Amino acid sequence: DYEKGKILCMEEERFDAKVFLSFLHQVLKQYPEGKIVMVLDNARIHHAKLIQPFLEKYNSRLELVFLPPYSPNLNPIEGLWKWLKSSIIYNVFYTSVAEIRKAVREFIQKVNQQPQRVIDRL
Repeated sequence: DYEKGKILCMEEERFDAKVFLSFLHQVLKQYPEGKIVMVLDNARIHHAKLIQPFLEKYNSRLELVFLPPYSPNLNPIEGLWKWLKSSIIYNVFYTSVAEIRKAVREFIQKVNQQPQRVIDRL
């Protein structure tokens, strides 16, 4: 959320169109009023047939803006990923995936308490 500096995320075993659709439902629930614009890359799940009826139903509330292919430099979320990697991945050895997930959850909780820093990184 670029206005409030809040991060909305989901933790799943894998990401597919069903998970993305679930995330879109979560976004609308989190922001019940107003227009929502999401900036996305061109991952297949973002264009899946499964989500098209949902997008048609909520087209007055939700707009997906797709970046040109191979342009991560234009994606605002990349600043957050860089921050996450430098905070919890670089020069750290984790003995399990569970430890990495825990570190990511703690990072998200920590940065959600620092909205201006989140905005500055986007």
